[in-house]
Amino acid sequence: MKVKGNSFLKVVQPVLPTQDVQSSIDFYVQQLGFHLCFQDQELNPQYAGVKRDGVELHLQWHDPAEWEAVERPSLRFVVEEIDSLFTELIMRGVIADGSTIRSTAWGTREFGLFDPSKNGLIFYTEGS
Repeated sequence: MKVKGNSFLKVVQPVLPTQDVQSSIDFYVQQLGFHLCFQDQELNPQYAGVKRDGVELHLQWHDPAEWEAVERPSLRFVVEEIDSLFTELIMRGVIADGSTIRSTAWGTREFGLFDPSKNGLIFYTEGS
């Protein structure tokens, strides 16, 4: 059922858990090529946003005492030039030696990695 009006969903901004927001900012900016959009405070931030191209992620501090109960998500990013991104991340030292882009049974070419907080990041393109 469609309701009259502007109820169009435009963007999703996932919130990733971390025990150290500053180190997560550093990883996303220095290693993955994002830029910092905002942070709640200059020293010892507890919440921040980073963006690259059309993707914005939010990083939120979680208490170490509760860390084991916090589920880490796995995010999938659609990429236009998967080989180019893979090469870029190798040059930035993010991709481990021996890692490859793999073709999947469901028709994608993809590779993945974990951020410092063990959130899964999978980059893929359609077509094998």
